[in-house]
Amino acid sequence: MITSNTTRLFLCETSGSGRGRMANWAEQLQRELAGRGLAVASIPGKGRGLVASRTFFPGEVIISQEPYASTSNKILVGSSCDHCFASDNLRKCSVCRVTWYCSSDCQKVEWKLHQLECRAMAALTEDRKKMLTPTIRLMVRLVLKRKLQNEKVIPSSCIDNYYLVDALESHISEVDENQLVLYAQMANLVDLILPSVELDLKEIAHTFSKFACNAHTICDSELRPLGTGLYPVISIINHSCVPNAVLTFDGRTAYVRALQPIGKDEEVSISYIETAAVTKKRQNDLKQYFFTCTCPRCVKGSEDDALLESYRCKNQACDGFLLPESGEKAYTCQKCSISRDEEEVKKMTREIVLLSDKASSLLKSGNTTEAGSIYKTIEQLEQKLYHAFSITLLHTRETLLKIYMELQDWQTALTYCKSTIPVYERVYPPFHPMIGLQFYTCGKLEWLLECTEDALKSLTKAADILRITHGTKSQFMKELFGKIEEARAEVSFRLSSGPGHDEQFS
Repeated sequence: MITSNTTRLFLCETSGSGRGRMANWAEQLQRELAGRGLAVASIPGKGRGLVASRTFFPGEVIISQEPYASTSNKILVGSSCDHCFASDNLRKCSVCRVTWYCSSDCQKVEWKLHQLECRAMAALTEDRKKMLTPTIRLMVRLVLKRKLQNEKVIPSSCIDNYYLVDALESHISEVDENQLVLYAQMANLVDLILPSVELDLKEIAHTFSKFACNAHTICDSELRPLGTGLYPVISIINHSCVPNAVLTFDGRTAYVRALQPIGKDEEVSISYIETAAVTKKRQNDLKQYFFTCTCPRCVKGSEDDALLESYRCKNQACDGFLLPESGEKAYTCQKCSISRDEEEVKKMTREIVLLSDKASSLLKSGNTTEAGSIYKTIEQLEQKLYHAFSITLLHTRETLLKIYMELQDWQTALTYCKSTIPVYERVYPPFHPMIGLQFYTCGKLEWLLECTEDALKSLTKAADILRITHGTKSQFMKELFGKIEEARAEVSFRLSSGPGHDEQFS
């Protein structure tokens, strides 16, 4: 049922003649969402939120949306298609020399928008083109799409119209003075790029502020960033550090899927940030969104944080963590009460910091092998200093995994990959893409090492999680299912061939 209260949720930042049209779009959106088992509601202490009006089950798509506007992260390099974000068969637009497409089909779909964008960018000097940051280009594309929709050149719909952008919260009154000046300068740059379009520079500055707290990073299936998109309906979904849903992408299409059963009248939540962090870090990362998270994990805090950032017990057989001893220059294990001298801890910490600086510099300069050797030393020191679930130790192991993947040392990479999984399973919900993707990496490495049975187990675990977070229809998932079938066939063949098979072909 559409009520005046739900319509008012969309009118917070709109005035004048636009209010009537926005109210009409708001009612159409509510009807569209009702057909999908959803509703926009006022959530105490949060503002707008998306609420389920029926039960959603794990893996079920709650909502999907195309971006109102989107752009690649690497504009001038041509790392992905400007329409579908594919990375193969890319060709640069011969006129503007900025936009890239993977096919004539993508170019045709974008043509009405790109025709205007192309004309504007082709007129820019090379120096001006270098000023086309992803955020600036996102704004240019948004302005042009709004213009085309207003002129009825391209269609609008209840989930694809500028009024949904207009209804997004900008938090402009909470933005500091320096940032406001930057937004004003960015608005002037957009004005220079689009001299033929009449712009309200104040509104453009406000919209840049909306980007900061509403735009989403578009990632590939392995969560590697590709670009940025504005998804006004998905932006209604609020954050939680223990979310019941997850946002993933197939191309530039955004999908929100349930991670657990979501009951009728329950709010849908996703995570805006990396949640493998202590409460203080998470709250700091959320400052750009201008709210303080009050999810169960943030309220509970202490013990979870203690494990993630604490030092380990001096007794190697004990799995306890250390707490500062009041009035003493020591840390005491909360489990066995053995103390560890503060000076010893500080000395090891200083040594790790010095080595980390050196290893980081080597990595940046391309000395991957030497950097890997030093990071190994750091990891050994951190094992002695930090608890097994330490985020610091986890990040070092993630770095080592990347290094040895690059060096194609599959066995060493596999060792570090396996060592991260227990921590992932501790800090993420059971069905989280990071856990699934780590099992996927393990499976790929085991396959390369010809440990086929282990690869089958790891890839199967990956698929059990990723079918919930990614669905089953994407090219990535089809390839994963193909790898599993290939591994299963090889395992069956080896078993049926008997114990002499391996010796026969060795």
